[in-house]
Amino acid sequence: MLKTLIGDYPVTKQFRTRTDRFEFAEFQGNVATAFKRVVRGLEFDVAEMAIMTYLVAKAHGKPYRLLPFVVMARFQHPYLVFDVTKNPSLTPEQLSGKRVGVRSYSVTTGAWIRGILAEDHGVDLSRIQWVTFEEPHVAEFRDPPNVQRAPAGKDINAMLAAGELDAAILVRCRPIRSSSP
Repeated sequence: MLKTLIGDYPVTKQFRTRTDRFEFAEFQGNVATAFKRVVRGLEFDVAEMAIMTYLVAKAHGKPYRLLPFVVMARFQHPYLVFDVTKNPSLTPEQLSGKRVGVRSYSVTTGAWIRGILAEDHGVDLSRIQWVTFEEPHVAEFRDPPNVQRAPAGKDINAMLAAGELDAAILVRCRPIRSSSP
């Protein structure tokens, strides 16, 4: 029996019925909350994993093979939100020198948003002060020098609302004002 971590999606419904071959792990909320268990403890034989977690894990010698099976996809642009109370006219091009919150620097949505900022808006990513709230899934990953950890107990949404962040990458929220048109 293969120890397996996979979310419950329409595309995995039939796969999840194979209880004769797979022992499915229990997890609370989103399956991403268990990704550390995958790459740190090598706890699973088969596991769903975000592409960035996989790439970082592979770069650090984790013994995984990628089977490109897309279980979830989304348009990433709406997840960059701005503090419209502090600076209502702030645009992506003006993020240089600003503080931007993200759950963890190495998460997939953060990587997509950084790519969008650099490629579509010409932003120099090294000039943004990134503020993180969680450690990376892969223990060996080291954040770049322009990344700092938020003080313990701080919340990304509260910091954005209080004006302590100029923008944030928020996946589980209703955007205040997104960067997309």
